[in-house]
Amino acid sequence: MNVVRRSAAALAVTTVIGVAAPPVAQAASPSPSLPSGLYGTSDPTYDGVWRQSLALLAQDTVGVKPAWKATDWLARQQCDNGGFAAFRADPGKDCDAKTMVDSNSTAAAVQALAALGDYEAATGKAVDWLKSVQNKDGGWGYTPGGPSDANSTAVVIGALAAAGEKPDAVVKDGKSPYDALLKLSIRCDAKDGGAFAYQPDKKGELAANADATAAAVLGALGQGLVAEAGKQAEPNCVDADTPEQAAANGAAHLTKTLAKDGHLTSALPGAEDQPDYGNTADAVVALAAQGGAEQAKKPLTWLEQNATAWAMQSGPAAYAQLILAAHAAGADPRDFGGTNLVEKLNATGPAPQALLKDRAVTTNETEDEGTSFGVWWYVGVFLVVGIGIGFLLSGRNKRQQP
Repeated sequence: MNVVRRSAAALAVTTVIGVAAPPVAQAASPSPSLPSGLYGTSDPTYDGVWRQSLALLAQDTVGVKPAWKATDWLARQQCDNGGFAAFRADPGKDCDAKTMVDSNSTAAAVQALAALGDYEAATGKAVDWLKSVQNKDGGWGYTPGGPSDANSTAVVIGALAAAGEKPDAVVKDGKSPYDALLKLSIRCDAKDGGAFAYQPDKKGELAANADATAAAVLGALGQGLVAEAGKQAEPNCVDADTPEQAAANGAAHLTKTLAKDGHLTSALPGAEDQPDYGNTADAVVALAAQGGAEQAKKPLTWLEQNATAWAMQSGPAAYAQLILAAHAAGADPRDFGGTNLVEKLNATGPAPQALLKDRAVTTNETEDEGTSFGVWWYVGVFLVVGIGIGFLLSGRNKRQQP
């Protein structure tokens, strides 16, 4: 999923400026200076907001309270119009027409900030922006005005639900997001029946896409990146016009695809015979959300046996994906194939608030580009604790805009 988001952002840049861009993995431009509040050390140009949102969501899901500077960094990435770009190196600078806000970054940030609380103004403004760029078919593309795709539509549905909206009531020209997803569902009597396409091809034909299918199953169920185990019947492909049946159809396709090896394979050119760890994790979440832990058992077991090395190499978004898969399927993310995923994720960024007592207060903790809190904040906390008042703080910065 993370690679898909980075690739989509790079493609969006290419489309706007009208020149060919190198593949994301081969990009030669130097990495921007990394803010101390950001998770991960790789170039955040195409996935900074996405990976930060997943990291914060995963921490919240397992009861970890993220560092102030991490949540503040994400909140300050928001533009005045409510949208989020994939990454803004200087959040103090106003967004302009060249700032490439997108639906995926915005929807992921909404889900993270809504889960953390105290960010109602920011999430409300972001939801308003998402509504303003909804397509006439009820869905969303990656960039405003782009054709609707399953992944973008699904992640926006998750954002709407997280913000307290009813996705089926968010309509454009009488069409809801579920209408857009249903148009991308492949009929049961066709090749790869039950799967979802990312988008129709130039001829209007639908081709199965495993990543889009996993995302669309969650979207059709009205769930977001953090999903709860469902209790639907074992999935069977039956042509129908309801989101719930479309989700069951998609789950049936994923189950069939995973039956042989327990994992999905990469769709990237030159890597077709390689396992796709991220999309397999997404499939676990989708299957568990549709039919419960038992339905996701085989791919979950494969991930426990094989995916921790991939996560170590890939960074915070990968650890977050595995944590969210474990959560949905009822596994223990602190003992995932012998690995404590929570501990590994925490180590990729600023220590969570629960761990700050173990860190020395140094000048390196002073206010920087992504936080409104510095050394004096920490000193104040320790003074409050020292006089026995406790953590009577409501200092989370509610000014969410840069």
